[in-house]
Amino acid sequence: MEIIFTSDFLINLFSAGVRLAAPLLMAALGEIIAERSGLLNIGIEGIILLGALFAVFGADFSGNAWVGALSAVITGAILGLIFAFITVTLGGDQVVTGTAINILALGLSTYLFRLAYGLEGSSHEVEFFRPLAIPVLAEIPFIGPIFFRQSLLVYLAFILVPITAYFLFRTMWGLSLRAVGDHPRAADTMGINVTRTRYLAVTAGGMLAGLAGSILTLSHLNIFVENISAGRGFIALAAVVFGQWSPVGAMFSALLFGVADAFQLRLQTISKILPYQLLATIPYILTVLALVGVVGRAYPPKSLGTPYLREGRGS
Repeated sequence: MEIIFTSDFLINLFSAGVRLAAPLLMAALGEIIAERSGLLNIGIEGIILLGALFAVFGADFSGNAWVGALSAVITGAILGLIFAFITVTLGGDQVVTGTAINILALGLSTYLFRLAYGLEGSSHEVEFFRPLAIPVLAEIPFIGPIFFRQSLLVYLAFILVPITAYFLFRTMWGLSLRAVGDHPRAADTMGINVTRTRYLAVTAGGMLAGLAGSILTLSHLNIFVENISAGRGFIALAAVVFGQWSPVGAMFSALLFGVADAFQLRLQTISKILPYQLLATIPYILTVLALVGVVGRAYPPKSLGTPYLREGRGS
């Protein structure tokens, strides 16, 4: 086991951890925006999955990775709008709607994938975002190879952290969004359009979740395989709670889960005793433990999960 404590092993481990954390972080940032408006969208697992598929479709048919990423964003926006229509306009249950989106995405992605590529098991390799070393910064010992030799989509996920934090806590739009999530009736009384705010928030969240899916296919694997999301949407939901609905907190949570995932992948090649199926559960066990650890200490937006209807018909 001495190999675990070598410098090369740690650099490779943490570099992979950053890479694996990126889709979790991107989806978590989108979910933070949605939940800060009072909408709990557990359907981000399905949005990530369909975003990953349509990213491959776009990149494969156009030969351009940016077209693939845009396709994923559009897919996420459409699913976000569907979620908003059912939960905001129709007042449907948010958990049930999110679950339905996850089920729909699982079946639809399999059907469309097999329709396009048959029963091959995976798509063709497509144009993808290659690692881009940032001059000077990439040469910093230890830190450089970990953080500054990643792909553009990975960089984008981390760049969005301060941007999202600034938007939420330093702008009037962010204040309005948080007001809608905490006290929608008071916000409505002050002239804030609750319906429009929630529509925009959950649509933006869907766009980021779709983009998170594109990281899986256009930055990690360069192909699509069935159920490629593999529960990452639920881990992103856990990162939101563990990070206390803060972009910075979600970033550290995503990094924790990403490093755990990278560690179990490396243990599979090292361990001769433990079955790989057991090792693969490490990130999910960590997710459960993280949620147990914040029970009673997490303070979500006060109207999270509660529909709002005007004129005293809702809460």
